[in-house]
Amino acid sequence: MSEGADFKAVRARIHGKVQRVWYRGWVQTKAQRLGLHGWVRNREDGTVEALLCGRPHVVDRMLALCMRGPEQAKVERIETEPATSIAAGRFEVKPTV
Repeated sequence: MSEGADFKAVRARIHGKVQRVWYRGWVQTKAQRLGLHGWVRNREDGTVEALLCGRPHVVDRMLALCMRGPEQAKVERIETEPATSIAAGRFEVKPTV
């Protein structure tokens, strides 16, 4: 994963019942509270994709939270890969791709 001593960037793909359950808004709220940078968006295949950038332990914590998700979500699995792009600024919700 893209990381240095104090930085980690991960692209995550969340599978399961994660659309139409306020998952993106939930991720945005949690990520902002944790001080992460990046974005979250729905994908047309029914998954949710997120770019999580920040301190390594905070990114890891967010990934653990994403496995649980909001109350209505049923997360089956999360696939992660190193991020090839880095986000700066606030955490945002992007349009569906």
